[in-house]
Amino acid sequence: MTDNANPNPSDEPNWRQPVGILMILFLLLIWLGISVNMIDWIGSWNFWLQLPVYIILGIAWIYPIRPLLIWMSTGSWRHFPQNKENGASDET
Repeated sequence: MTDNANPNPSDEPNWRQPVGILMILFLLLIWLGISVNMIDWIGSWNFWLQLPVYIILGIAWIYPIRPLLIWMSTGSWRHFPQNKENGASDET
């Protein structure tokens, strides 16, 4: 029986994953703290005014965390490296 797994160095665990997970948890706690402190103020509004605010608060947390997720997987804060194997690029 042969092992068909491709040994890819990026699949090996490194120190960025545990540090990144701790940073994500810390950032989420800060985001939740800010959101919870706004409840008294937002809670006095009409339901239809509250709804978009809670939707935005529920979705917007991912944008500050996105660079952290990219850093955890690539080591770069800005972007994923170009896929040079098949010649694909983001430029059109």
